[in-house]
Amino acid sequence: MLLRICLYLFLLFLPANYTTTRSSSPLIPADPAAAMSSVCRQLYADMQLDSMVDYTAFEQAITGAQAIERRNKDIITLIDFTKPSTEERLYVLDIRHKRLLFSSLVSHGKNSGGNYATSFSNKVNSYKSSLGFFVTENTYQGKNGYSLVLNGLEKGINDRAKERAIVVHGANYCSPSVAVSTGRLGRSFGCPALPPSLAKPIINTIKDGTLLYIYANDKEYLSQSTILSTGRSISPNSIIALNSLIRE
Repeated sequence: MLLRICLYLFLLFLPANYTTTRSSSPLIPADPAAAMSSVCRQLYADMQLDSMVDYTAFEQAITGAQAIERRNKDIITLIDFTKPSTEERLYVLDIRHKRLLFSSLVSHGKNSGGNYATSFSNKVNSYKSSLGFFVTENTYQGKNGYSLVLNGLEKGINDRAKERAIVVHGANYCSPSVAVSTGRLGRSFGCPALPPSLAKPIINTIKDGTLLYIYANDKEYLSQSTILSTGRSISPNSIIALNSLIRE
């Protein structure tokens, strides 16, 4: 009798957007899109990002991440180019532990715009930033000091990142003092450049197979991104895996 009562209570309080099956997974989302949105909303709330990180940018980063294989699934870096360069707009997120690790200024490409980045390109010598999803690779010492290689994952959008030498690095022109004196940060040749004091700790945190997503609420990008479209049709088991990751 006690077992029947416990089973009844379990079924009574089962979330509406999940259903039981006889498969290996005990809970399968009945509506994957709604379930994914629910998980993102809960994660966003748990990480207390409301006053800092744009929710749409966050949800796109988390949704797209489910379609991308990578070595380190715990860390996601989000750059929000809808914000001006004078504001912190790079966020390093620890999804597993629900923590914001870094919030930083970041420069955009010199031909992408002044204080705001509004124009983007995948072309060599465009000196513009690229949008979309990247996976971080190795570090090296280059002309801009300690730098991090980025592998652009989206064909025609950012897949020429290596050819263009688009990397994460520190730069003196990316600093609060420059923003105060000129009304904007200095700009790169397309790289997401960081304040020198934060470049090394951020690079060391996100190197070797983490995800980086550059967002701009750009209609052309949204219409072309196959990663986001794949993420929106994510499998139920992937949602369960994400839910399990953040609830460990």
